Amino acid sequence: MGSHDQATQSTARQAEITVIGAGVIGIASALSLSRQGWRVRVIDKHVPGMGASFGNAGHMATEQVFPIADASILMRLPRMLLDPMGPLRLDWRHFPKALPWFTRLLWNLRQTPYQASVSGIRALNEASLGAWRRLLDSVDGTHLLKEDGSFLVYERENSFAAIQALQARMAAQGVAVESWQGNAIRDVAPQLAETIRGGLFFPATGHVVNPFSVVDALTNAAKAEGVEFHQDEVLSGEVHSRGVTLKTARSRPIHADKVLVACGAHSAPLTADLTGIKVPLDTERGYHLMLPREQERLPVAVTSLERRFIMTPMTEGLRLAGTVEFAGLHRPPNMQRAWQLHRLSQGLFKTPLDASEATPWMGFRPSLPDSLPVIDSAQDGKVLLAFGHHHLGLTQAAVTAELIATLATQGQKASSSALALPELTPYRLDRFSS
Repeated sequence: MGSHDQATQSTARQAEITVIGAGVIGIASALSLSRQGWRVRVIDKHVPGMGASFGNAGHMATEQVFPIADASILMRLPRMLLDPMGPLRLDWRHFPKALPWFTRLLWNLRQTPYQASVSGIRALNEASLGAWRRLLDSVDGTHLLKEDGSFLVYERENSFAAIQALQARMAAQGVAVESWQGNAIRDVAPQLAETIRGGLFFPATGHVVNPFSVVDALTNAAKAEGVEFHQDEVLSGEVHSRGVTLKTARSRPIHADKVLVACGAHSAPLTADLTGIKVPLDTERGYHLMLPREQERLPVAVTSLERRFIMTPMTEGLRLAGTVEFAGLHRPPNMQRAWQLHRLSQGLFKTPLDASEATPWMGFRPSLPDSLPVIDSAQDGKVLLAFGHHHLGLTQAAVTAELIATLATQGQKASSSALALPELTPYRLDRFSS
């Protein structure tokens, strides 16, 4: 056996936890695990932060406590299938494969499971910003988060009733929400058009100045604390008495005492390998359009009620995001959907947005039909799971990392955490075992 093989085998034996997935949830979890005393390795076929975490809207969406769909989705289904540029799109070629997922989604719209989903989302969201403050403070990254609130604005007179109803629903769930008139909104964001009649302000929300910079700061901190990073693809896994063995595309099999599955929309096959449970995971294909010449246009994130998209100010420009497409993992992106976001912005500002040098993007948001993630341990603690956060992956990443670190230590190492974390029952894997 050569020295390289010996070194590789030695390294493989030293790592106690292997994290599969280098998005914001995987990296935040790797850092939290390392700080609990575990030796950690991260594996992803991409550079850290270059998947869905790269292109998210950047909005810390703590106000979004409701599931990704309600009963109105039935009325919208024909348009979803027929309108390729609609804000919610279902590719007809993906429809047969997606039908079981949508059936489960509709089943979860019954009152009892719907309210359970709301409670589960709210619990994570309420703990999210505090967890992010702790995490970013620990990596000298507090400047990456702006907690200045966000707006949901409306333009049509007949939208006022919908805004009032939404405000009442959110307030009933404990969401901090205020009703603002159009002139008050323009005092904060003076470039918005006079057609903005009013909207809701969410004071307990914020945005990051660059999602990739957040992941990069966490990655650098993790490397400084000894976390290893490997660019490789995990093909399959097997649990046995000594831990878990992973088969990869580029290297020999890797052994770990524990693994964390945190590879977003790609998590279902490996979860089935390791636990025997088939998770009904689909993907919301999200698009954004980055406008580098619009860095000063808005001070906070602004969402349009009627146009159904969000605009977030970042250091590199203004990011337009929010369109959702169900078309699976393998169809090529339709970047016209990203450019459609610029067309949707027309009329929202006193002067049009400058789209010169704009760049489009598409990524995969992992979505489960009850709108709750899987955050759990299985196989006597050998398999940890953190995926399925749909469009709240950035928002819930830091608190998920704290929950994973707690799960990893239970029964093996004393946890020093005294944090008031959400109870894990709503996020258990076994809700999909029947």
